[in-house]
Amino acid sequence: MLNNYIDVLKNNYANFNGRATRRQYWSYVLVSFVIALLFNIIDRIIGAGSEQFGLFGTFYSLAVLVPTLAVGCRRLHDTGRSGWWLFLYLIPLLGALILVIFFVFKSGHDNEYGAAPSSL
Repeated sequence: MLNNYIDVLKNNYANFNGRATRRQYWSYVLVSFVIALLFNIIDRIIGAGSEQFGLFGTFYSLAVLVPTLAVGCRRLHDTGRSGWWLFLYLIPLLGALILVIFFVFKSGHDNEYGAAPSSL
């Protein structure tokens, strides 16, 4: 799981081409969520930042913004959709729900974005 997270950050930081498997995408999301949660806990303990925004959590979120968008775009490619679908995030709640459904879909076929990945 941690290897998928590191792979996204190290080898695919701003790679919006190709495909990302479900395992790679969801491993990245889970590890990133846990790290963000830890940074927010640290912010609360030491009182860094303002009431709404913690210093460490904000810096972490900005640091992983590009790779998060890139892995989401590659995940959409795996389901046969364009990365432009990420703009659904701009629709409150409904857009994120639709994207989660797209991210969960299994893909086992070749498409215009490349050959089907070997793992789920």
